[in-house]
Amino acid sequence: MSPSAALARQERAERNRGRPTLSFDGATPYVRYGAVDTLLSLQRPNTDEPAETSFIITTQVMELLFALVRHEWEQARSALDADDVPAALAALRRGHAAQDVLVESWDLLSALTPTEFNRFRDHLGEASGFQSYGYRHLEFLLGNKSAAMIGPHRADPRVRAELERALGEPSLYDAALRLLHRRGLPVPAERVERDWTRPAEPHPQVVRAWELVYADDRPGNELLALAEALLDTAERVTRWRHRHLMAVKRAMGAKPGTGGSAGLRWLRGNVQQDVFCELWQLRTGL
Repeated sequence: MSPSAALARQERAERNRGRPTLSFDGATPYVRYGAVDTLLSLQRPNTDEPAETSFIITTQVMELLFALVRHEWEQARSALDADDVPAALAALRRGHAAQDVLVESWDLLSALTPTEFNRFRDHLGEASGFQSYGYRHLEFLLGNKSAAMIGPHRADPRVRAELERALGEPSLYDAALRLLHRRGLPVPAERVERDWTRPAEPHPQVVRAWELVYADDRPGNELLALAEALLDTAERVTRWRHRHLMAVKRAMGAKPGTGGSAGLRWLRGNVQQDVFCELWQLRTGL
């Protein structure tokens, strides 16, 4: 905080006698800073069904939170690349807070009945959350890599380029394993340098490396703190996927999804995929 800015705020408060400023030329600074007018112009229901507004706003809130989580995970990955575990932990903790809000965002749709959904579902056309490039970025950062998943975005050069770059970069978990390797833990060579565009298969040596981390549970073991923070991240991803599954099950049952998927069957497959699976596997052997 600059001294001059702090002094200006103090002088303003004194001129206002402690009350907020009530007069501005044009839009308030708050509206300008947050682009609030633009934000509130983006809710455009296609029907008269009141629940559609909740559906649209929930979708938009989630997209904003996807962007925030992506920002924090990328910050954490960069910090791990720089061997700065405390900075990585701080970014992951901020990400946890955003993930918690993401999970709870499903509450906005928890009361959506099948009848209400049916009154506007046809107006979605083929629109589906599966097509969210913000969410796809998160899956790539988790290590759930698939070049085919860029397909829906081929017609958008900017988005396609961003996803292709994310596909070819190490994931957040890859960055953690590379850090363990640099710290002398037995992470196998094929997990340190490999084709980042493909998902990695679970490896017993990676499980062993994490077991060695957990063997030292004294306070101050930053690698153990990192492992637990990554697991906190993974668990929140699964919670979000499960809430998605239950929201769909409640609103439309086992009908096919709007985006061409089998609906519940597709979502159940996602819920059953462990995130950072070796961190879960080691628990059986400890």
